[in-house]
Amino acid sequence: MVFLDADLQDPPALLPEMYGYLEKGYDSVATRRVSRKGEPPVRSLFARLFYRIMKKISKTEMMDGARDYRLMTRQVVDAILSMGEYNRFSKGIFGWVGFETKWLEFENIERKKGETKWSFWKLFLYSIEGITAFSTAPLAFAAFMGVCFCLAAFALIIFTIVRKALFGDPTSGWPSLVCIISLVSGVQLFCLGIVGQYLAKTYMEVKKRPIYLVKEEI
Repeated sequence: MVFLDADLQDPPALLPEMYGYLEKGYDSVATRRVSRKGEPPVRSLFARLFYRIMKKISKTEMMDGARDYRLMTRQVVDAILSMGEYNRFSKGIFGWVGFETKWLEFENIERKKGETKWSFWKLFLYSIEGITAFSTAPLAFAAFMGVCFCLAAFALIIFTIVRKALFGDPTSGWPSLVCIISLVSGVQLFCLGIVGQYLAKTYMEVKKRPIYLVKEEI
């Protein structure tokens, strides 16, 4: 099975070479662009930033510049179809199922006619979907920020007590109020992070992704 964009930005001339790699034993042949010729600089910058973030926060492989253009064996197709989730971030799904993949690089070809339907805002929302679908790091980050706020609050409390003992309190009430707000905010963030971790586990269970994939039956 092959995915191929109809606007011919994905070169069909690569298909014979892609099929040749399947005959050599690869399960999937994927493509990636080595340049983003024709794209606005801001859009290219955010696209590269997205892939760098995903490499840091997700265990699923997502190659920078990867296209949906790929050729797959029946085993890979069946593995993708076995994932019953509704929100389907294709690049993440291709990486999650694994299998032995050969990557082919090609130069980006400018669109001959028409305009892309993917605006910057749509791509931004799509990237958020990819992050939430294949990483629970943002939830862990909330808990981490909560701990930081709590530590900062304790440091402020100690500083306020020492300053009061040594120099008095020229701004009575204000430092203690800041300490209380920081401490309460930190505790709330930390508790939200803990709840988020349980929610993340529930979220992953609801997706009902297969526990393992069978490549070959003997």
